[in-house]
Amino acid sequence: MEKEEAELQKSKRRELGFSCMLNTEVGAVLAVIRRPSDPNSHFLTNHDDAVDSSLLQSLKSLRSRIFNPQQEWRTIEPSIYLSPFLDVVQSDDIPATATGVALSALLKILKLDIFDQNTPGAKEAIASIVAAITGCRLEKTDPMSEDAVMMKILQVLTATMHHPASTSLNDQSVCTIVNTSFQVVQQSASRGDLLQRSARYTMHELIQIIFSRLPEIEARECEGSESDTEDGVDSGNENSGYGIRCASDIFHFLCSLLNVVEVVETDGSTLHTTDEDVQLFALVLINSAVELSGDGIGRHQKLLRMVQDDLFHHLIHYGACSSPLVLSMICSTVLNTYHFLRRFLRLQIEAFLGFVMLRALSTQGVSPQLQEVSLEGIINFSRQPEFIIEVYVNYDCDPFCRNVFEETGKLLCKHSFPVNSPLSSLKIQAFEGLMSIIHNIADNIDREDDPGPFEPYPVEITEFRPFWEERPNDDDSLSWVDFLRFRKAQKKKLLIAAYHFNRDEKKGLEYLRLSNLSSDPPDPKAFAFFFRYTPGINKNMIGDFLGDPDEFRIKVLKEFTETFEFSGMILDSALRTYLETFRLPGESQKIQRILEAFSDRFYDQQTSDLFASKDAVFILCYSLIMLNTDQHNPQVKKKMTEEEFIRNNRAINGGKDLPKEYLSELFNSISNNAITLFGQSGQSVEMNPSRWLELINRTKILQPYTICDFDRRLGRDMFATIAGPSVAALCAFFEHADEEDLLHECVEGVFSVARISQYGLEDTLDELLASLCKFTMLLNPYASTEETLFAFSNDLKPKIATLAVFTIANNFGNSIRGGWRSIVDCLLKLKRLKLLPQSVIEFDAAASSSGDASTTPESGVIIPPHDSKFGSRQTSGIMSRFSHFLSLESIEESLSLGVSEFEQNLKMIKQCRIGNIFSNTSNLPDDALLNLGRSLIFAAAGKGQKFSTPVEEEETVGFCWDLIISITLANIQRFQSFWPSFHDCLLAVAQFPMFSPVPYAEKAIIGLFKVCLKLLGSYQPGKFPEELIFKSINLMWKLDKEVLDACCEYIIQSLNKILIEFPANLKSQLGWKSVLHLLSVTGRHQDTYEQGVETLIMLISDGTHVSRVNYAYCIDCAFSFIVLRNSPLEKNLKIIDLLSNTVTKLVQWYKTQLAEPVNNFSNASSSSTEENMRGSGSLYFAMSLFIKLGEAFKKTSLARREEMRNHAVLALQKSFALAEDLDFTPSNCINCFNLVIFAMIDDLHEKMLEYSRRDNAERESRSMEGTLKIAMELLTEVFLQFLTQLSHSPGFRTFWLGVLRRMDTCMKADLGEYGHSHLQEVVPELLRKMIIKMKEKEILAPKEGEDLWEITYIQIQWIAPSIKDELFPEDCF
Repeated sequence: MEKEEAELQKSKRRELGFSCMLNTEVGAVLAVIRRPSDPNSHFLTNHDDAVDSSLLQSLKSLRSRIFNPQQEWRTIEPSIYLSPFLDVVQSDDIPATATGVALSALLKILKLDIFDQNTPGAKEAIASIVAAITGCRLEKTDPMSEDAVMMKILQVLTATMHHPASTSLNDQSVCTIVNTSFQVVQQSASRGDLLQRSARYTMHELIQIIFSRLPEIEARECEGSESDTEDGVDSGNENSGYGIRCASDIFHFLCSLLNVVEVVETDGSTLHTTDEDVQLFALVLINSAVELSGDGIGRHQKLLRMVQDDLFHHLIHYGACSSPLVLSMICSTVLNTYHFLRRFLRLQIEAFLGFVMLRALSTQGVSPQLQEVSLEGIINFSRQPEFIIEVYVNYDCDPFCRNVFEETGKLLCKHSFPVNSPLSSLKIQAFEGLMSIIHNIADNIDREDDPGPFEPYPVEITEFRPFWEERPNDDDSLSWVDFLRFRKAQKKKLLIAAYHFNRDEKKGLEYLRLSNLSSDPPDPKAFAFFFRYTPGINKNMIGDFLGDPDEFRIKVLKEFTETFEFSGMILDSALRTYLETFRLPGESQKIQRILEAFSDRFYDQQTSDLFASKDAVFILCYSLIMLNTDQHNPQVKKKMTEEEFIRNNRAINGGKDLPKEYLSELFNSISNNAITLFGQSGQSVEMNPSRWLELINRTKILQPYTICDFDRRLGRDMFATIAGPSVAALCAFFEHADEEDLLHECVEGVFSVARISQYGLEDTLDELLASLCKFTMLLNPYASTEETLFAFSNDLKPKIATLAVFTIANNFGNSIRGGWRSIVDCLLKLKRLKLLPQSVIEFDAAASSSGDASTTPESGVIIPPHDSKFGSRQTSGIMSRFSHFLSLESIEESLSLGVSEFEQNLKMIKQCRIGNIFSNTSNLPDDALLNLGRSLIFAAAGKGQKFSTPVEEEETVGFCWDLIISITLANIQRFQSFWPSFHDCLLAVAQFPMFSPVPYAEKAIIGLFKVCLKLLGSYQPGKFPEELIFKSINLMWKLDKEVLDACCEYIIQSLNKILIEFPANLKSQLGWKSVLHLLSVTGRHQDTYEQGVETLIMLISDGTHVSRVNYAYCIDCAFSFIVLRNSPLEKNLKIIDLLSNTVTKLVQWYKTQLAEPVNNFSNASSSSTEENMRGSGSLYFAMSLFIKLGEAFKKTSLARREEMRNHAVLALQKSFALAEDLDFTPSNCINCFNLVIFAMIDDLHEKMLEYSRRDNAERESRSMEGTLKIAMELLTEVFLQFLTQLSHSPGFRTFWLGVLRRMDTCMKADLGEYGHSHLQEVVPELLRKMIIKMKEKEILAPKEGEDLWEITYIQIQWIAPSIKDELFPEDCF
């Protein structure tokens, strides 16, 4: 109860307050009316009779009813207390002061909300207020009082529109309010500034009120009717208040204000400032309307058509020729419409950007102020998150639109590219715009939620798809992104086809077919759209093609003409549009065919019945062409008059005349503006009326503006179109920038480019790195070390560039290809400047101890642990590091702290985290790794380097090889994928002119053995990695064999570890050959001989790893140790014994081979040497190896030391004894004798005779004779051992004669002055043994048809006649 009582009291107080207010206002009006007149006034009277009595009576009547206690103001019809005041306002006899007081009373009533929309009679009341205020005429006033009343009128109009009951106003009333306010604006132009400002503010507020209500009005009207009228008005509900029609009329009025310049120019006025002022005022109001109505305009066709046609036509027209201030407002207006209505403004936005913004930036002679405003507009557009991707999708990927994004990006690059310092504000602004685009692409392309693939894939046009057709909604053959990329590829191909067409018509059209841009057989429509929309085509050639009488070309002409939309155009505008696309040929028949096609199309699309037939259009077209020539050809002296033109075209319209006004309009249009018959190639630079009409017609059939999200594939393609100019502009700007903020912005741009380059733009990143490296001041080939260090230490820019280069290498190494070369060059220069921290140029003990059997390299490289915070795709924190670095770069602060320049530089280099570059190489893709390795290999060879001293060269080469080996070891798991390319680089290095293999090869061999140990120390599935590394090792030592001497100690350590720890992992023939060859080389050096020979002895004596693959190389290696001078005798004898014992291996392999299929032998080997050992897949391999062993013993039998010779012969004898189970076929036995035993005896005999002819060589002669004696005994023993096999040989007779001949030679050996040879005592006995054995086996016996017996008998007579009778008694003959 208490609450209700309180509310009742509050209501009474409010009602009383209303009453008091009304009473006060009535009294004030009456007082002003009755006030004595001003003596200086000629209008006012001081008598009540001069005032309409009804006015006074109504005011008095109202006063008498004010304090009626029974009434509630909200229930009373408002007209009761409004009418007296409205009568005062409308009265012509009331002074302006009284009118002003009455207006103040109305303003209070409206603001206090005495009534609302639910009050009875509210609608009529609010309408009466509008009618009274807008009809107010100030007859008796002075200028000062009139201004005050006008301001009151504006306030009341505003309050009326703010009042809740204003929603019941009809469209006409609202339009009247706006019109009244604008009249005040116009009238105030010559009055005080305060009134004009108030009037404009009122207009602005009215527009805001009306258009902010637009969305709800439309929603209510749509609910009220099933189908809207064309204007979107619910004609069946007149009580719904003002709505769309009102908004449409007001918006049309605002658009017309933009055209005020043309009206002023027609009157010859020069008040350009006033005109510009009106335009700005209109643009402000239009902006408010668009901002408040939002996308509601798009739901109403009439309003939308105004925006598409009227508004944008004026914006483009005046944007191209207005002042900077107007252009700035126009840009804001277009940006607002872009935000809310871009779905419906696809061609309009393209036209504005192309004909206004881009034209202002690309046309010579445009004022800097206009260029700056245009630049600001483009930048504002570019800052919208979706703008650049949507522009690229809607325009750059459409074959019929301009490459708006590409042109915009390249123009920004052009205007930001500095040529001198200091930088102008325009260039800084353009650079900021370019960076906003690059940052936008980078931020979107690197999004983790993007489902697109990381790697771009090329787009290929593999099938014919009509490039003039947009994608149907039901087409699922390609994804949306794939379709866009496909159309972009088609667009590029069309430009290439245009280039070929301009050079050769046939080649251009054939290229269309080969590129699947035209079907086979060719489609006339493809050629038509190609000619119509592809920029850059020679228009002369188009005209000649279209006018040709060929049947197919006539079809192309028809399709070409059907691409035009002539609806709503008058004839000359349509003809202008048509002839702008090609050059009309000079031949009359071609002109006729072309004009006939045009006439057909124009007649079919005319919206009136003006022309009776197509022939009438054709005749008039011909007449217009002739008129154009007559009026604008300087050679025509007597020009055609308008009357003559009309007379010439009588009765052409089906026997009737065309309207004289129509022909007159055509005549004046042609006379004042010539039709361009000789168009040039390229795009138009201005928007004319005919082109605008064509644009509007295309808008009706074109798919709407596509609103889309970002896709990294499109982002990559977008940046690719501007990548080159962007990098060039970015680097040039960095070069000329001096302020810290600009440098910081450049660095941000650098990293954004790097982020984008990760997605298939490696060449761009390489180009960026090459340019940045130049700014480090480290690569100046003409600067001394001192000069480089000074420049680096005393300038902030080289340090920033250096930090940027290595930061990119750390975070984006995956995408670097050729750029590694520049990075390596910078790294080497830093090393020479001694600016690399110790953590980079020294091996970490823990890291090296876990590696291979290697010593710490001279220049080693430590690999710091990987900082997981920075991945190849994680760039957060990069700029914070730069900000921190810049904050530290205070030279004065450093000096005050006593920090030297060198320490400052070293501190900065530590921030580069150079070690991480190489510690993370395992994450690099193959291409990046290959390029990094190639750069290091070439740098180590001196390519791009300039060494001042040999020491510097050696340090640099060593440093490079340490880096090469470190990245190889870090990627050992994929060694065989990248090392072939590394090896090719080594081959290329060997062919460098003026290449010095020292110290390159020496450092290489040491490093390569580290890799070799790493490979052999782990399991490898095949032999390929092993063969790769040994190929490289062999290549290096073959460059200069002296390098083996320089690094012999390291080689023997590595070989020792291989043969002791990893012999089982040596699988390839090349590996064993290389290892054992290098092992033999180590025996030449006194320091390494002992370890080398022990390693060999261990290998052979163990025998586990002596195999068919390496057996021959073991023999060669052992022999190389044996023949060394001054080598210990006991070692040599031991090696000889071990070699002879290996025959058991041969026997074992032979027996194993007998039990296995031939194809199972050494599946992994295919070398020619091994094939020779195996013969043609037979069991010959064991015998081949045995013969090789015998040949080694044969060579050893010629050694200078007698013990070795004799031991070798005895070892050979032992070998034959052990090899009895081998495949000693007759032919094999004879081969053994010929290659080993016979050869050995011949060589020993020759050597013995050689010594016998020397002075003081008796001891050597006798020693050699002793070896020969043992060899002859070996011959006899082996002969007897294999006599059976030998006797079965077809060549046994020849073989036996060879034995006898060597016996004879030894028997007749002559030692000259050294006396009688002891061999004469041995030979008969050896012969006796052989012949007796042969006789026992009946090999030597008289046989029919054989002469072996007789020949032997004859030879014995010559060789040893003393045993003839014993061996050949007479009874045997």
